[in-house]
Amino acid sequence: MIAAAPAGAWTPPLDAEGLAHVIACLRGWQAFDGEALLDDVADALDDVVPAEADVDDLAERLRGHLMRLVNIAVANEAEQRDEAAARLIERARVLRVEELPGGHWNAVGHLRRMGWIASELLERLVERRCVKSPDPTVGGGRAS
Repeated sequence: MIAAAPAGAWTPPLDAEGLAHVIACLRGWQAFDGEALLDDVADALDDVVPAEADVDDLAERLRGHLMRLVNIAVANEAEQRDEAAARLIERARVLRVEELPGGHWNAVGHLRRMGWIASELLERLVERRCVKSPDPTVGGGRAS
């Protein structure tokens, strides 16, 4: 028989500041919405150019999509296991932090680059089974 040793005092893994940080992160978290991503990509890549008044909002939404896709890819280690995914992730990171260029047509060009990379990265992550396809006709389900 093993003698039981008295248990030491339990110490919580996080202090009050650490818990506050976790709560702030949870409050700011947004679930991945593949359908919204596809809608925004369609707006960016459509033959009809986004109105000048809509460019900033669309750019912000695309940045959010790129951030979520990169986070999903990194969490699934796609960057280490797939060279094509690694290139798309790097491009998404670069585009996400670039400021929207001046002039409507330059801004539209930037939106189209962001939309194209978001679409390509989503497709790659669906192929790698990191997310389900938001298109029910591809991969048999909705985005997770």
